[in-house]
Amino acid sequence: MTMDSAKLRRQVAETWNETIIPALMDYIRIPAKSPHFDPDWEQHGYIEQAVQLAAGWCRQQAPSGMKLEIQRLPGRTPLLFIEIPGTLPGAAEQPGVVLYGHLDKQPEFDGWREDLGPWDPVIQDGKLYGRGGADDGYAVFGSLAAIRALHEQQVPHARCVIMIELCEESGSSDLQHYFEALSRRIGEIDLIVCLDAECGNYDQLWCTTSLRGNLVGTLSAEILTEGVHSGSGGGIVPSSVWILRQLLDRVEDLDNGDIKLRALQVEIPPRRLAQAREAAETLGNTLWERFPFVAGAGPVTRDPVQLVLGNTWKACLEVTGASGFPPPSAAGNVLRPESRFKLSFRLPPTADPEQAAQSVKQIFETDPPAGAKVTFTVESSMGGWDAPALAPWLSQAMSRASRTHFGAEVRYMGTGGSIPFMDMLGRRFPRAQFLVTGLLGPHANAHGPNEFLHIETGKRLTACVAEVLASHGEQR
Repeated sequence: MTMDSAKLRRQVAETWNETIIPALMDYIRIPAKSPHFDPDWEQHGYIEQAVQLAAGWCRQQAPSGMKLEIQRLPGRTPLLFIEIPGTLPGAAEQPGVVLYGHLDKQPEFDGWREDLGPWDPVIQDGKLYGRGGADDGYAVFGSLAAIRALHEQQVPHARCVIMIELCEESGSSDLQHYFEALSRRIGEIDLIVCLDAECGNYDQLWCTTSLRGNLVGTLSAEILTEGVHSGSGGGIVPSSVWILRQLLDRVEDLDNGDIKLRALQVEIPPRRLAQAREAAETLGNTLWERFPFVAGAGPVTRDPVQLVLGNTWKACLEVTGASGFPPPSAAGNVLRPESRFKLSFRLPPTADPEQAAQSVKQIFETDPPAGAKVTFTVESSMGGWDAPALAPWLSQAMSRASRTHFGAEVRYMGTGGSIPFMDMLGRRFPRAQFLVTGLLGPHANAHGPNEFLHIETGKRLTACVAEVLASHGEQR
């Protein structure tokens, strides 16, 4: 049966207005911080509240034949596991679809506007403010709403499995264990829909084609066994910060920020270069205008193509934390014995994370300046992901859905961040196609202050997912 797109838009808008938005507001009120940020998550019970809220909504909206379970493994966060039987002939024996999202959140962060807060849902100008709505509490609601819309129009679809984890912001360390435990029930999969990504604007459907990897570690430089008066030691004893500055210069070009290490560089595939040019042409100056620069500041370059590639296919470094420093109000004239920087490297999608970690460690610790004691402790390293080539049916389906529900052509672009489990899924299901998309567009500010969900885009994206599921069933 052919999908009635106008009816679909009405169905989806009604579901969002009447049930999804109220449920998301209740979800935002729950400080369900990921285990990395709340080690006592089990005792606090917020993660349990979040999964129960989502499960309750899903039970109320259940399409025919749906089975819902809250899966639990000892010592791990729960997993919301939903199975919806396919309505195609022989669907039970055919590959199915996995739809993915998560319900755990980043911590509060500071800098929220006075009228907003991380756990206080507020709707203003078509945006739902609060932590976790767009990153990505909406995923479970949007996924099920899309499938239910197919049922309401009697449009056939494949077997669907919705998996919603509560450990994504901590690296998805629990998810692989659930995949192992549930592998038989998940079965063969030939389409993966992930609603935990970004969009370049709110004007069209955006498909994420790649994700960068991540290398995190602590760089320490020790020069003294105890602090000394800076007047007596200055000019004789090297500063530990001076040592760290030299070490950082070994890996990062001071003039342009480019990473020098070969292990952190890759050749960019031609199709990704072409997609980057299209995305850059669409986005133009908005690539940097969406960030809250202070007056007079700007991006590393104003070439949109280089900005897209720099954010998606090139490595970069950020010092995300420091220790060994007293606060300015308590800083005396002391030459400190040690300085430590927390470093985060974003790695190109196809870079080997283990090789990158070894290379960084070696260049930092070999022949340290002034004979200082230098250590680089690797805390985590994860690979990126480059999506397989799009099947013609999926390319056509996404193009058609974007034009129908956004009025503009679909665009493709890599994402500068990481979704840890995507590479795992790619290896587990090597023949699967991927639709990786999301609501995190300009100024949405996931993880930061004033995070918001663009409501109209949420509705349109839900309709696009339904169209793609219908096309997936049709091509069978």
